Amino acid sequence: MNLDNKVIRRAKVYVNQLLIPLEQHYYHQYSHALEVMDRAVYLGKKEWLNDDDIEVLAIAGLFHDTWFIIQYDDNEPIWAKIAQNYLKSMLYDRDKIQLIEEIILATAPSYKNPKNIYEQIIIDSDLDNFWREDFFDKMENIHRERETIKNIKLLDPDWKHWVIDFLAEHKYFTKTQKVERNTQKEKNMTELEKMVQELENEEI
Repeated sequence: MNLDNKVIRRAKVYVNQLLIPLEQHYYHQYSHALEVMDRAVYLGKKEWLNDDDIEVLAIAGLFHDTWFIIQYDDNEPIWAKIAQNYLKSMLYDRDKIQLIEEIILATAPSYKNPKNIYEQIIIDSDLDNFWREDFFDKMENIHRERETIKNIKLLDPDWKHWVIDFLAEHKYFTKTQKVERNTQKEKNMTELEKMVQELENEEI
């Protein structure tokens, strides 16, 4: 699957332009969209999907955060509509557009049971960096972003407790992601719990 094909190349330019206003965000920026796209393509190849399916996943990965330009929370339906309007203007295949919308909606935090391999891949890709070695940098970026956008203060150890609870419920779906990320996942969780314990000991 060639990520430099005309469809992907044009979509990248369009999404980059859309996300320029999000430069104030520390996490949900164009760079995150590219990371999700790249991981979705990688997982698609590892799970033996064909080029058309991988192209659909790449487009879904690119567009999955464009709704942040309108509102911060509960925005997946907006993102799906943005993708739909753009792809229709490009005369993209209608069946593929519908599939892309469904894939995008699977990135909603409340969506827990992906019904096909496409949804499994996009969810795994969207949360991929939570279980990499740069996990703590990414979580700090989310921390700063939420404080800035919501104009609130998220204090430790409460913030880290929230992260632990979130990650304790999280699981990967594709075979590839389980093999490649679960070991680092356990290391990150152990380190996070250690950090929380140290913070709580300081308060005693």
